[in-house]
Parts: sequence; C-alpha cells; structure tokens
Amino acid sequence: MGNLEDLLRQRMATAFTSVAGERVDPVVRRSQHADFQSDAALGLARRLGRNPRAIAEEVVAAAQLDDVCAKVEISGPGFVNLTVANPVLGRLLAKVCADDRLGVAPADHPETITIDYSAPNAAKEMHVGHLRSTIIGDAAVRLLEWQGNTVIRQNHIGEWGTPFGMLIEHLLDVGETEAAHELSVGDLNGFYQAARRTFDADDTFKDRARRRVVALQAGDPVTRRLWEVLVGESKKYFATVYARLGVRLTDDDYVGESFYNDQLRSVVDELDARGMLHLSEGAKCVFPAGFTRRDGRPLPLIVQKSDGGFGYAATDLATIRRRITVLHATRLLYVVGLPQRQHFEMIYEAAREAGWLAPPVRAEHIGHGSILGSDGKMLRTRAGVSVKLVDLLDEAVTRAAAIVEQKNPGLGPEQRAAVAEAVGVGAVKYADLSTDRTKDYIFDLDRMLAFDGNTAPYLQYARARICSIFRRAGISPDRAPERILVTADAERALAIELLAFGTLAGEIAATLEFHKLAHYLYGLASAFTTFYESCPVLQAEGDVRESRLVLCDLTARTLRLGLGLLGIDSPDQM
Repeated sequence: MGNLEDLLRQRMATAFTSVAGERVDPVVRRSQHADFQSDAALGLARRLGRNPRAIAEEVVAAAQLDDVCAKVEISGPGFVNLTVANPVLGRLLAKVCADDRLGVAPADHPETITIDYSAPNAAKEMHVGHLRSTIIGDAAVRLLEWQGNTVIRQNHIGEWGTPFGMLIEHLLDVGETEAAHELSVGDLNGFYQAARRTFDADDTFKDRARRRVVALQAGDPVTRRLWEVLVGESKKYFATVYARLGVRLTDDDYVGESFYNDQLRSVVDELDARGMLHLSEGAKCVFPAGFTRRDGRPLPLIVQKSDGGFGYAATDLATIRRRITVLHATRLLYVVGLPQRQHFEMIYEAAREAGWLAPPVRAEHIGHGSILGSDGKMLRTRAGVSVKLVDLLDEAVTRAAAIVEQKNPGLGPEQRAAVAEAVGVGAVKYADLSTDRTKDYIFDLDRMLAFDGNTAPYLQYARARICSIFRRAGISPDRAPERILVTADAERALAIELLAFGTLAGEIAATLEFHKLAHYLYGLASAFTTFYESCPVLQAEGDVRESRLVLCDLTARTLRLGLGLLGIDSPDQM
C-alpha cells in the first residue's frame, strides 16, 4: 500500500526483464544522488557483454515511471537515479495514514511457527546470560504474530535430571514450607547453593540424592509432588522476571525437558527402525552426515547412553519431531547462543535423515552472541558470579528515575515511576536488539540511558515530544487527510523514511535481524528532528500546517509501532 521501494522495484524489474529477456533483480536502493538508485545495468552488462550505459538507457525507455518519478537520470557508467514526485509521496503517505497497520499488509502466506527461547533452569535464578534469548525471542514473537502467523511459544526450561535429587533432599531437610518461602521470594540461587554445599560435604546426603533421582525417574508420587513444588515456585519467579521485561511468555508456554520423558523411547525405536542408530562405546548414537571430529572421524549425537539413560540429543530430537508432526509447524526457530550452533545443526540434519524435517518445513538457529563487561570478558559481579537479571534491571530503572526527575520534575510520583520503568527496561532491551545479534556487546548503562544517539531513551523522547505538539495545541491527529503536501527537502526526507517501514518489516521477518529495525527507527527519529527544526508546524498555515501535523503523527505512530515490535514501551509524556 505504502511501500514506495517495492513499487519502484516492481516497475524497474519489469523494464529490465523486457530488455534482458530474463528476470533481473533491479537492485533498487536509497541513494545520496537521488531518492533511489538502480545499479543492475552494470551486472547485466557483464553477463551480456554489452555497454552498461546503453542497457540503462534502454531500461529507462522501457520503464513506466511517469506516474511515480519527477526525474529519472542516468549517471556514471550506468546508474539509474530515481527522484520520486512530490504528489506521489503525498498520496502514498495519505494511504499509510488511513491504515492502522501503517501500510504494511499481513503476510501473503501465514504459517505456523514455533519459537524456542528463554529456557532458564528451574531452581536457579535468571541471570544476564538469559537476557538475549528472552528478548530476541520475544521480538520475534511480536513481529511474526503481527504479520498474521500462528506463533507457538516454547519455553524449554531445564527442570529434569540429576540435580533435582539433590534439591528435593535439601527441600526435605529445611522443610517444605520454609523451602517454598525461600523460593517464592526469589532466592533460588541461595537454595541451590545450600543444597550443593551439603551434597559436596555429606556422603549420606549424596546417597539420598542419588536414590531420590531414581525415585523421580520411576515416577514415585511423593518425589514427584516435591519436584512439582520446586518447579512450580521456579515458574512463579520466572513469571515476575518476564513481567518486568515485558515479554509475552506465560505459564502455558512452559514445555520443559520432563514433558518429553515418555517420548524418548519411541524416538530411539523410530531411529533404530530407520537404520540410523549405531553403537559407539556402548552408547546408541546417530552420526548425521557432514559432521566430523578434528581427526576426521564422524561426530556422534548420543541418543541413549551406555547406562540406558537418554542424552540431551534424545530430548532435542523428540522436541523437533513433536513440533513438526503434532504442532504442524512449518518454521521452527531456536533462539539459542551461537556456541550451540553445531549441536542444533546436527539435530536438524538427523531430523532430515529421519524424514521429519522436509520441505516446506525448515528449522533455523537464531544464534546470538554474549554480553560482556567493560573488560571485554563475560559480564560478572566483582565476586566473579553471573549478574542477576533482576539486579541489572533494578539498577537501570533507578538510574532512569534520576534522569527523568531531572528532565521533567513536574511529573507526578506514579507517572515518574512508570516512565522510569519504561526508560530503564527499554534502554537495556534496545541496547541488545540494536546490536547485530551474532555479535557480542559491552554492557554500558551510561551509554544505554543516554538521551542522544542510537538509544531507546532518544527514540522514546522523540515520540513523547511529538505527542506534546498535539497536547499543547489541544488538537487530535487527522487520520484521514484528503491530501498531504510534501515540498521542503526535510519533508521529503521524512516522507521517504516513513514509506520505507513496510519493506523493512518484511525483510526483518525473514532474517530476524532486529538491529536493522532499530537503526531504521533511529534514522526516522533523526529525520524528524531535522524536519522539526527546519519546518515550522504549529506556526504554519492552511494545508501546509495540516500536512506537517500528519507527518508528525505518522512519525509518532511509526516509532510506537516499531518500538512495540521490539517489546519496548513508548510513554506519551516524559
């Protein structure tokens, strides 16, 4: 509807096809020399053995651009420069303005998508290492749901295995009521560490813990009930962290390791029936094609250990099988750190060889880097332990509160607290999402909370400032303008930024490179700042005033939507 770049790309693609006799990507992109530029003539000329400028001239002659462009020029060896006509910008903006989705249509072919993310361990506190998976996954949920897909959230928490024998015995030692209290107030680390200390120091306790694991795996009712107390209190704690972060995970999204216990035997049997299992040092293994050790020997996935227990691979294979055959997902996303890439690629290959993972179904590892301290090493406290996620958020909000009070002392206590929460938490999330997810980044609250530069506070403040324009004037935005005038250079620059949102949203849904959305929003806010400083709004008159107010409103709506897709609140007043 309002995707200007897509419109130009379609027109240019048709012209290139008529000249080349084959489909050609017109490679239309933004340009410093015009609004847009196509340089496809250069690549086509090499392929056809012709002069690129001559090809560009033929393409321009064939292109139907009179109703879109005010000027079409050929520069250099064969670049086609496209300058969009001002009335076209106005018409496209009017369509976007009248649409609640800002001109972005839902996906042409919506699908069922599973997203595996967050996945903390029960009876342990969430730390800074859980931040990236949790908020990248949440952003993916928001964007893909907004596109019209059916998104199934999967929080594959770690709540099974040998540590739980130790934890249950510690629960019995301190008393169920006291244990539940410790866990309910969020002292999961203290509870776990106390259990570990006893386990390491007391052989009798160690034997009890091992027997308890056997009882848990055998389904002993008492042991199972105590295990449910541990896991239940952990989930309550996780829910408070998710609420603080503003992510959409709920109790219905927990699908932990224990969920798959009764499916592991059938996974082994099915792989065996397909001839995929091989014995290696007593363990039943799958050797996915294409994966070898340093010495060239095949690399195994241990499905069943020599003692009869099941390995992590068995659970992961049961997981991918269920998501395909039961949930009927066609796109499976795993938001997990990059060090796990090889493991998941091996799981995907094994699933292909088992016949589960076949087109149109595809699985993707949405890998991410780590969060580092100022020393360039993994972020830890002075004591050398991982930073608790709630502590990190508390500090961000406390600092944000001081900044907000200084900038706007007129806000009431409740509003100031709400704005501080939005700014503090938003700053942490935006700093992460504005970084290429495959890269590590240094955690720096001073930079994150700055009100200038590519930060959440800068974008939040830009939108709040726009809201204040309408508040001061006592008017409501016009969402159905008959026409929008675009004449000044700053108006044109802002208009083109606004019309770029739809194309970008589609691209990010495919790649989940959220830093590109963040950078777009920063570019949009910067373009608005230039516009607002050079183009009077409330002081203008007639159609110019009304058009500029529409540009202001569209900018605010786009910032709100874009930040919302990243999971970041944008207060109306700051």
